[in-house]
Amino acid sequence: MQEWPAADGPGLPPDRVVSPESAGRVLLAVASRAVVGRDCADLGYHPLLSRFRGAPEAVRRSALARAATRSALTAEQAGALDAERVARWIAEHYPLRWYPGVVLGSPHGGAVHLATAMGVPWLPAGFDVSVQWPGGRVDRPVEAAGFGARVASRLIGNNPGVRVRQVHDPAGRGVLAGSTVSLVVRWRRLPEAYREFLGSRLAPGAPVLLLRDVRTWPVSDAGEGHSFQLGGPVSGLEPADFRPESELLGQVLRVAGGDGASWDAPQGGRPEYAEQGVEPGFESSLLDRVREAGSPLHRVLFPGPDALSAAVADVYRSWLRGAGKSGDRCVVECGRLIDPWQVLRAGLVPYWCENATTRSVAGAEWWLAGSTPFSSLDVLPEPPGLRSPALAGLPQWLAVASFGRRRRAVDRVAARGYPVTSVATRHATEVLRNQPYDLPAPAPLRMVEALAGLRASGTPQGLLVC
Repeated sequence: MQEWPAADGPGLPPDRVVSPESAGRVLLAVASRAVVGRDCADLGYHPLLSRFRGAPEAVRRSALARAATRSALTAEQAGALDAERVARWIAEHYPLRWYPGVVLGSPHGGAVHLATAMGVPWLPAGFDVSVQWPGGRVDRPVEAAGFGARVASRLIGNNPGVRVRQVHDPAGRGVLAGSTVSLVVRWRRLPEAYREFLGSRLAPGAPVLLLRDVRTWPVSDAGEGHSFQLGGPVSGLEPADFRPESELLGQVLRVAGGDGASWDAPQGGRPEYAEQGVEPGFESSLLDRVREAGSPLHRVLFPGPDALSAAVADVYRSWLRGAGKSGDRCVVECGRLIDPWQVLRAGLVPYWCENATTRSVAGAEWWLAGSTPFSSLDVLPEPPGLRSPALAGLPQWLAVASFGRRRRAVDRVAARGYPVTSVATRHATEVLRNQPYDLPAPAPLRMVEALAGLRASGTPQGLLVC
């Protein structure tokens, strides 16, 4: 099986369109392997920000900018992409067979773990595209917004069924935010390839689960399908931290090669669902489709990634114990360091951190503090490849591991040189393969059990299950 499945046909192939840097692409790759009983040993992609570590900082920033430009689409290519073809490519990750259900929605590692426990596919509600920005600068978000709007106008003209959210985030993307623009393409309605998937791959009456990230962020929206977001909740910072007077902004821009005095942040913006959200039309068209098929649609709205991660971990622990397992060993994953199949094989309880920000890691600490202690606790911190005032330090990761009663392990490879080392997804596989087997795996988790567990554990944390 290829690391990224190729697509046939004319035009730019989807595996070239969808950014390999995006969380959604990584989660699709691991989910499609887990559903057929495979781990992620072949996922060896190293994020751009973790490269060229031996070079002086100025030289390294230039090399990263060139590498980002080479891997990104041109404005012409982005404008001509086919979003329906991307949807078909996503669906084709999964073998032709009947499935007892499907999970769709916002990208989240807990969603993929939940899908793996139920033995069903996971389908995202959008995809990320990186576009070359000639002459761009990390400290010129107004210029980035103008350039992105022109690209999005053509993209939407060729794909009227999508909306485009542009995110300019020097805290999360570093120097890459000065050489490329990041566009999140979200389907306004269920793409035809997904409609066909639901009609031809779901067993009769099989349940459908939609997971929605409902975090908000100030957004500038011109009303033409393109909206602009300066920073985002994924960055680990607050909207106020992207104002010109912010000291944190100055630190972020210096690391990314920018100048705080040149920062030209756009004015205005009102709170809307952030970049990981799901378009309302996508949900309503999904509801229409499942009603046609006679299947039930269940929805889970989560106010933050830590709430869903905690609820899924609690569901796993209860599921494992109900099958006669101990449910007493836990792994805290981070970002692309995730392997749902190895977690299932070893009978582990998974908690997924969205990234290595202080806020994200604190979520794991709070959940562990309120849980019955685990005898074994392994921690896989993903090095983000840059330094940021929003990042958790190694002492915070060690504090997470300290909740283990007997075994307390922070992965040494990921910790060595953190936060700037380079670690691929397959490293998580290598670490988890060393865990003792706990087979056979429990019988697949039923949707009714998953929903009951999410409701019981997640409601106090703000999850809405309906």
